[in-house]
Amino acid sequence: MKPQNYVLINQEIEKRFVQEKKRRPERFRRKLSLSWSIWMFGTEPIEDSLERLQRNGLEYVEIKGDTSVPKEKMKRALERCGIRVSGACGMFSPERDLSSASIDSQENAIDYVRRVSRYVADLDGVYMIIVPGAVGRPEAVDNLEIERSAEALKRCASYFENTGVKPAIEPIRSAEVSLVHTIDEALMYLEKVDEPLINSLNGDIYHMLNGERNVGEAILKCGERLVNLHIADSNRDAPGKGQIDIDTAIMAAYLTGMNIEGRFITFEPLGPYPDPYVLSTGPCNVAVMDRLVKDSVEYFREREEIVRSL
Repeated sequence: MKPQNYVLINQEIEKRFVQEKKRRPERFRRKLSLSWSIWMFGTEPIEDSLERLQRNGLEYVEIKGDTSVPKEKMKRALERCGIRVSGACGMFSPERDLSSASIDSQENAIDYVRRVSRYVADLDGVYMIIVPGAVGRPEAVDNLEIERSAEALKRCASYFENTGVKPAIEPIRSAEVSLVHTIDEALMYLEKVDEPLINSLNGDIYHMLNGERNVGEAILKCGERLVNLHIADSNRDAPGKGQIDIDTAIMAAYLTGMNIEGRFITFEPLGPYPDPYVLSTGPCNVAVMDRLVKDSVEYFREREEIVRSL
């Protein structure tokens, strides 16, 4: 029976992975650096969140994009658990929207980028995720959103120059945001911003499944711009609980150089919320999150070892 088209693409990625691994084995010696986006833990104390990651062998944390935890308290908690910051997940609501026609909302977003990028830098983090429009508002206000967003982000270039933090643009599925849903659209958005320091991407295989032809192909399309890759399965549960070909995602990540220091694989299994920010303000379901972290890390590491043995 002739394979389906997506299978043919996956097979081609596997073929390329095996060939490149044989040709340049040194590129594949270092494993992927695993992180976890902890804003889904809600209002749980930071010490408890980091202890959960440490218990499951994670080295990095993607912090929630705010500055509510005092910097020195965050540093002490990180040091105690032996966890380092990969970056921050920027939280862009309608009240803090780079694409907004409201001057107040747009200025809020610009000031937010300034504050969080400084906070990330002080914690030795690498990136801040930038969403060009508001999450939880899937309907466009008008046809000028992308121009306003690009111009607003351009005004933030000096913040990234001062901090060294990489702004990573994340494409998000159309059920959650009104603009920039695919890697191609993110690349066009970066062209509109037209700033050398604003040139990185944050991928998410769940959103890729919703908006791209093929998850592995989309990862490869990001190339060296990809600084972080979010992991969740097709049902936004832990990897292995849905239908995404995690092996292909891992192979594509290695081919893109995601195992280089300073680039991260970050778990973000949020559940299928149209406005996932609801998780950030509620109490943590400790039993559910303990199991979610354990299942995610164990399965991903198992599949990574299988892929690396090819």
